[in-house]
Amino acid sequence: MFTKILIANRGEIACRVIKTARKMGISSVAIYSEADAQALHVQMADEAILIGPPPANQSYIVIDKVMAAVKESGAQAVHPGYGFLSENSKFAEALEAAGVAFVGPPVGAIEKMGDKITSKKIAQEAGVSTVPGYMGLIADADEAVKISNEVGYPVMLKASAGGGGKGMRIAWNDAEAREGFQSSKNEAANSFGDDRIFIEKFVTQPRHIEIQVLCDAHGNGIYLGERECSIQRRNQKVVEEAPSPFLDEATRKAMGEQAVALAQAVGYTSAGTVEFIVDGAKNFYFLEMNTRLQVEHPVTELITGVDLVEQMIRVANGEKLTITQDDVKLTGWSIENRLYAEDPYRGFLPSIGRLTRYRPPQEVAAGPLSDNGKWADNAPTGAMAVRNDTGVYEGGEISMYYDPMIAKLCTWAPTRAEAIEQMRVALDSFEVEGIGHNLPFLSAVMDHPIFIEGTMTTAFIEEQYPDGFEGVTLADVELRRIAAATAAMHRVAEIRRARVSGRMDNHERKVGTDWNVAVQGQSFDVTIEADPKGATVQFADGTDLRVAGNWTPGDHLATMTVGDAPLVMKVGKISGGFRIRTRGADLRVHVRTPRQAELARLMPEKVAPDTSKLLLCPMPGLIVKLDVVVGDEVQEGQALCTIEAMKMENILRAEKKGIVSKVNAEPGDSLAVDDVIIEFE
Repeated sequence: MFTKILIANRGEIACRVIKTARKMGISSVAIYSEADAQALHVQMADEAILIGPPPANQSYIVIDKVMAAVKESGAQAVHPGYGFLSENSKFAEALEAAGVAFVGPPVGAIEKMGDKITSKKIAQEAGVSTVPGYMGLIADADEAVKISNEVGYPVMLKASAGGGGKGMRIAWNDAEAREGFQSSKNEAANSFGDDRIFIEKFVTQPRHIEIQVLCDAHGNGIYLGERECSIQRRNQKVVEEAPSPFLDEATRKAMGEQAVALAQAVGYTSAGTVEFIVDGAKNFYFLEMNTRLQVEHPVTELITGVDLVEQMIRVANGEKLTITQDDVKLTGWSIENRLYAEDPYRGFLPSIGRLTRYRPPQEVAAGPLSDNGKWADNAPTGAMAVRNDTGVYEGGEISMYYDPMIAKLCTWAPTRAEAIEQMRVALDSFEVEGIGHNLPFLSAVMDHPIFIEGTMTTAFIEEQYPDGFEGVTLADVELRRIAAATAAMHRVAEIRRARVSGRMDNHERKVGTDWNVAVQGQSFDVTIEADPKGATVQFADGTDLRVAGNWTPGDHLATMTVGDAPLVMKVGKISGGFRIRTRGADLRVHVRTPRQAELARLMPEKVAPDTSKLLLCPMPGLIVKLDVVVGDEVQEGQALCTIEAMKMENILRAEKKGIVSKVNAEPGDSLAVDDVIIEFE
């Protein structure tokens, strides 16, 4: 077995590989850019080597620099993670020439299947059903428009070397095809150093389901079930689960066998993923093969008990698979939510900055994992797991140079409903401050009826949130639970204040029992009867709720039981109450005496400033292009400028008709959130 392995990546996947290497007794080597000098993967590794400036095209994807680090470290093997150089055949060739093992497939398999154009041609030649499209190279935007018309709108423009949603655009007409072609090329060049684009038919109402395969160099190949990845935004996966709530055993078997046959046809070894698009009748069509570890691999590990990174390392070491297809048992259900540094209240635009608070929920190992690394046939009732794969820490920086993913939060339980409920609690327990993030949106998805039913398609986010995410409006029953909890919490805080001030000898006599709780436009008059084990909160209509918990003033997280159900809330202090975040809602809760509540109703509301004549920068980023000048008349929906952040280009458009009166930025400028880019008359 190898004694030293270099991880040619960064962030959470580098940390993930380091954990398995450590478990196997293998020394790990990290590489890092100047922006990542204090990164978590650098701290975790046994060695770390600086390879260049922050931009990935000057550090992480420069083969010569990575190879120099391999030579300097004396590593015997390299794990590429995903993204960056993971599907770059030239990198695999360089390692082979240097006598260093590549923890991935052979060069030939990468060339055949890692390139999306080539892989689709091979699949077609092998008789695999594929989505209609044009697999040849596309010279320019005019040709892209011509091909799009031949294929028929809508079409998907995709980077040949792409992944993770980079270099992908959906076009519904000629204008979008022309615009999307250039943006896709730019993103592909910046992210992968390869700007080739191909076009395929965009299948409406599809489900995105992928098969995990694992092959060795001795002719053995297996599949480890499927992953449902249909909840996507801009073709970037957000929520994954295993198994799929849609597939039956016969379809799973057919997809799995086809995936393995395709992998073996190209001499594939290591872990890989064959992606399919599946229609409502369970017809499936080959999309592409990812010749690497997938971001969402933890959900497969949680339902199979197989450490995929360990298997990749063993295959790279020339070992035979010790797992047969009959050994693969899918036990229970796993959900993964991707935590992104994206502000859902600003159209999911990237957010950068310092993590002033980062407290993931405590990880819990699942019970049914047996000694040989495989699941037991049946999971015991009540078993559950929480796993958080991350590459950041409290006080660390979220950089503008890399992917916005902060962590992958996973839960496992014997049933899908239980796994979802565990995820709800885990999301509510996840504390992140200092940057915009998508935790509220993820909570909203976990409570959405379509997700709960398992009937989602890849159009879920677009259809259910057509105007973006504006937060969650909680139902009355949930507001009552929050009102009861915060009233009890306020009472505890009042007792503490009275004790600290020395104003009370007998706190039961000094702190009142009647309160008014105002939340989400509703007002609840309550009476609190406290005892050593908690409090009973009675509402004006005669109903009551029992509240118990160990929250004390100053705690950022309140883990309560209200009625018979848990309630987890992130807590902040505001004047006269609390800022409460739970189940995707961000609430200002005011707890007042009856007289204070009466006076509060007379207070005027604060009016927000008018910014309707300003184009504000929605995220920290770099101005790539300005499409207007002073004096231009713009129409609603017209492109105004392009901002690049976290390897993605974002086109800002006019919200209404107007005339440009002033332009405050130019290409190359770095802007902060809410900097004024353009002013209108």
